[in-house]
Order: sequence, then structure tokens, then C-alpha cells
Amino acid sequence: TLGFGMTTPATVAGKVFLIIYGLFGCAGTILFFNLFLERIISLLAFIMKACHERQLRRSGLLPPNFRRGPAMSGVGSLVGWKPSVYHVMLILGIFAITLSCCASAMYTAVEGWNYIDSLYYCFVTFSTIGFGDLVSSQNAVYQNQGLYRFGNFIFILMGVCCIYSLFNVISIVIKQVLNWMLKKFECRCCPKCHKSSARLGRRNAITPGARLRRHNISMDTDGQYDSDTEGRRLSGEMISMRELTASNKVSLAILQKQLSETANGYPRNVCINTRQNGFSAGVGALAIMNNRLAETSDSR
Repeated sequence: TLGFGMTTPATVAGKVFLIIYGLFGCAGTILFFNLFLERIISLLAFIMKACHERQLRRSGLLPPNFRRGPAMSGVGSLVGWKPSVYHVMLILGIFAITLSCCASAMYTAVEGWNYIDSLYYCFVTFSTIGFGDLVSSQNAVYQNQGLYRFGNFIFILMGVCCIYSLFNVISIVIKQVLNWMLKKFECRCCPKCHKSSARLGRRNAITPGARLRRHNISMDTDGQYDSDTEGRRLSGEMISMRELTASNKVSLAILQKQLSETANGYPRNVCINTRQNGFSAGVGALAIMNNRLAETSDSR
């Protein structure tokens, strides 16, 4: 989805092929990015857990011969410990900046751009904006052309993966900040708002002081959000703000749960229906979609 535009199909057959191939190609690429996001988060959680254990050993809270395993549950300093999502976001941001700086140095030396333009090109390319005002590998001849094009390919591939992962984590954090702001802006001092919202009871209305969900979804929940429970929406009705915030909490909860399980060395629990239907857990919106598919596919 970069879309620089320097190479485009010219014939009708080529345009039709692009449409058909693009449906599967873009879907497969998104799947690859989501799998990369899962693996990089698992690696970061493992490293952060090792650093946390090393810090506890230095402070004397862990015995020197401590090893991961069933005995971990008996150590009070590690019970309930979870890697911070914000630390993951910070590490991904630092890695993306470092990768962009290295790629910019290569583009400045080979393409002749100034460093700021090279950084701008890296962001536009890695974020798949693809304006096309700056495009690499457009000159006829380069010194060490094969090596340069290989390096260009590696930088773009890794850059897009890292920026995609960073955008996913940032989007979850942004949604949590927005949820916090919505709670702060609720009109709790005006009883008229509560009475009017109780009388109307519209599911798609965003009103201050809306009734809280009966079953609050916490950060450590293991369940999935089911939109088919009580209060089913009509087909033409918009999703309510209450359901939107609940699904956002589930997105962060799944990410936090995966960080915790990976850091503690526990295998992720996969239910029987999920294993039989071939759906695996993921991160964020992909995880919710997979869980819903696993729940509904068994009855079809």
C-alpha cells in the first residue's frame, strides 16, 4: 500500500489482474504484519521480564539460583507483575527512530538527498503514505547497485513492520486516553441528565452519565466481549459509545494478558474450539475478530 506511482499498469488486463491480486496480496500482507506484531511483542515481553528479574536479584528480593517455572508463583515480587504497554510503545518508538536514522544515512550517501529529506522519505515510506515526491532507486546506475537495492528492500520491509506495530500500540493507548477523558467529562453533578438518559434508554445515543455496563471488564479479564448478549442491537442501529469503550478495554486487556503470559513463560491458553477451527489469539482488533470467528464457526 505504498503507492509511489512510478510503476503502474497500462493495459486493461493488467488493471484487472491488479485488482484481483491486490485483494489477496494486501490481505496477506496485513496478516504478516499482525504476526510480526505478535512476535515482536512476545520478544519484548521476554526481554523486559529478564531485566525485571535481574533487577530483583540485585535488590535481594530473589534468590541467586532462582529459575523460571512452577516456583515462580511462590515469589511475592513476581506475582501479578506485567510488562507495561507504555514501555513496549517506547521501545518500538526507539527502534523505529534508530532504523529510520540508519536508512536516512544510506539514502543521503547514495541518493544525494539531504538528511532531513531522507528522514521525511523514511517516514512517508514506512507509514505507507507513499506521496511519490521522493522515490529511491530511480537512477539508471548506482555504485554497488545490487547491494544498495537489497539494503533498500530490507530497510523498507523492517521499517513498515516496525511502524505498523508502533501504530497499533499507539492506537490502543490513544483509545484508553480518550476513554479516560470521556469519563472525566461525564456530567455527574446534574441529576436531570441521569433522569433523561434513564427514560430514553437509547443504545446509540451518547449521553453524559450513561449507565455503566453490568459486568465491568477489567484489565486482567480473560473473557471476550460478546455483542450478542443482552440488549441486542437492531440491524440499522449504530454502536453505542458504551460498547465502543468496552471493546477498547478488551483490546488493551488482550495485549496486556499476552505480555504477562509471555514474560512469565506460560504458554497461551487456547480453547478447544479455537484449536479445532484453526483460529489463534492475536492482538487488538484482530484478536477480538478471531475470538468471534472461533465462537460462531463451530455452530455452522
